[in-house]
Amino acid sequence: MQQTIDRPTSHRRPGLPRTGGPSPRRPRPALPPGPVRRPLPCRVEDPELWFAENPSQLELAKSFCGDCPVREACLAGALSRAEPWGVWGGEIFDRGVVIARKRPRGRPRKVVAA
Repeated sequence: MQQTIDRPTSHRRPGLPRTGGPSPRRPRPALPPGPVRRPLPCRVEDPELWFAENPSQLELAKSFCGDCPVREACLAGALSRAEPWGVWGGEIFDRGVVIARKRPRGRPRKVVAA
């Protein structure tokens, strides 16, 4: 028959007053609910959309950036880092420069279509 020994949960002798050391933790009061965080569009949508070759896909990515809460900070960060390409802060970057529209790949027409 095996006998078990009850061991105290504390390393101090019972009955002695507490001397120094950390005081017992008290429960913290409940915090008020914080603001609701919306997911960022570039984290929810397809990430390839922000670096697409197709101009219509880049315009779609720009439209997703329209109401993003960090749009200004995203654009400022991309400008300071001199991002080479992609959609940042609702603007299209190409070779480190903000451009209004991206042209499709290929050579432009010699004759304007009527």
